[in-house]
Amino acid sequence: MSPDDPFTTGDARPAAARHGGRALVASEIGFVFRRRRTWAMLAALALIPVLIGVVVRVTSSGPPAGRGPQFLSQITDNGLFVGLTALVVSIPLFLPLTVGVVAGDTIAGEAGAGTLRYLLVAPAGRVRLLGVKYIGAAVFCLSAVLAVVVAGTVIGLILFPVGPVPLLSGETISVAQSLGRLLLVAAFVCVSLLGMTAIGLFISTLTDVPVGAMAATIVLAVVSQVLDSLPQLSWLHPWLFSHYWLEFAGLLRSPISWDAFGANSLLQLGYIAMFGALAYARFTTKDVLS
Repeated sequence: MSPDDPFTTGDARPAAARHGGRALVASEIGFVFRRRRTWAMLAALALIPVLIGVVVRVTSSGPPAGRGPQFLSQITDNGLFVGLTALVVSIPLFLPLTVGVVAGDTIAGEAGAGTLRYLLVAPAGRVRLLGVKYIGAAVFCLSAVLAVVVAGTVIGLILFPVGPVPLLSGETISVAQSLGRLLLVAAFVCVSLLGMTAIGLFISTLTDVPVGAMAATIVLAVVSQVLDSLPQLSWLHPWLFSHYWLEFAGLLRSPISWDAFGANSLLQLGYIAMFGALAYARFTTKDVLS
């Protein structure tokens, strides 16, 4: 019987909804990763650690201690630092740039292409479509961070010696434990970008021009970091979505300090809730003409 049949059993409708939701999520993720632009951005991110590793290898030595990006001077001693250094380099600009492109395109891209109204004809509805679009962008966040980490780890293994890694607290851990810490840092960075993704989703509901939504999202990320660097605005810093982006040092100590991870997660959750609600309010009342 059809899910719309009044004589359908009580469990059929929820089952159909769950199946439809999974299908929509899978379709959206497939859509994101079928685009050439997505793979071009992931390739560009993966190129960052490759360039760092090759330059350090060719020059035979890193910069003096305290010069250059954090951890750069330690790459020649241990290739596992390539991925960590690449993350530090990518967080202020490159990762927000790529995430801003995907997040800003979520709704505005469909509207600009004239496909949004056809998506809304489907049983998904506007609320579910917002959720599916956000999940697709969040999956890209994870993929972007992993592209940097995996490429950095591989090039580090190829070009440099690899061994036990000294932590910031002075202890030394094995290679396997080091890879686990690197994945924790990657998870921290991924969580850090989820609030920005929600902001991009909201901005995307405000316009039918995807380039405008992308640019606005990226500009806000830059502005947030600039404001976070001004000591005169120290009262505002804990509320900025970029405030904890580089605060993962606690994950590189023994024992691990989860304070920054917890504070960052709560902050990003707040941004997701706030801008998710704004996106819902805007999108559910928006006249879709394209």
